[in-house]
Amino acid sequence: MIIVPEKEIAGLIGRQESFDAVESVFAAMASGAAYNFPVIREAIGHADALYGFKSGFDRSSLALGLKSGGYWPGNMAKGLTNHQSTVFLFDADTGKAKAVVGGNLLTALRTAAASAVSIKHLARKDAKVLGMIGAGHQSAFQMRAAVEQRSFEKVLGWNLHPEMLVRLEETANELGLPYESVDLARLGAEADVIISITSSFDPILMEEHVTPGTHIACMGTDTKGKQEVDTALVAKAKLFTDEVAQSATIGECQHAVASGIVSEDNIIEIGAVINGNHPGRTSQSDITLFDGTGVGLQDLAVASAAVDLAIQKGVAIEVDF
Repeated sequence: MIIVPEKEIAGLIGRQESFDAVESVFAAMASGAAYNFPVIREAIGHADALYGFKSGFDRSSLALGLKSGGYWPGNMAKGLTNHQSTVFLFDADTGKAKAVVGGNLLTALRTAAASAVSIKHLARKDAKVLGMIGAGHQSAFQMRAAVEQRSFEKVLGWNLHPEMLVRLEETANELGLPYESVDLARLGAEADVIISITSSFDPILMEEHVTPGTHIACMGTDTKGKQEVDTALVAKAKLFTDEVAQSATIGECQHAVASGIVSEDNIIEIGAVINGNHPGRTSQSDITLFDGTGVGLQDLAVASAAVDLAIQKGVAIEVDF
């Protein structure tokens, strides 16, 4: 069995490798070659933690396994990342344990890659202004991945806690882009692409904030009850997701589906756009919304890439198991 420690991940896999892995697995899901198993996610009644498993199998790449982990809100005070994850891969031919891979950085990279894939396939080609809602740890990964998909000229940012907006400003400066902190009305009016990456349980971005032609990537809603955008905005947009079942139950579309204003039939897997089976955006005035719920196959795809690179670079640890 191979072990790829968390400390090695940054030297093995970056944004492009993550993007390619996630785009490929979305395509495999839409073609029926890959599928996710039911998600387990529970509050464990200790340390205010959420813990769970995401798993699946990709017949095209033979990636089989699961990601185990969750969210420990008190970790930052201990000098640790609040999100903790480990990916376990198994041999699809024998069922033997194949690899254990540190999953913290991989989770950040694959989440950012998913929104970047949506921008590539759904945002207007002439998109110039990127709007960021949320300024937590993941926001910097999101911004770095997004700017590689369009020729953005400016970044606008909003966060519930304004003191955290320095992260967005510093990241934009790193990327050589002008940055401005604004209210939601201005962000919605000016941004061509909006990424929301929060842990909100109440809508932040409202229908009246968003102008025609905008692409929205909702990346924070991955649990029952969470919500980042108004249901009226969801109903108005053309809807795309990583997996329809998750979108309708734990993703951004859950509230609109539960209230009956959106049908699951209206939600399209982004893999269908990648494969050329759905046109995606059909008008410059379309509002497109990508509901990035986060699927286990994303984790398996980037972890498999990390294992291959670890073997190539000689940093994989092999143990008898």
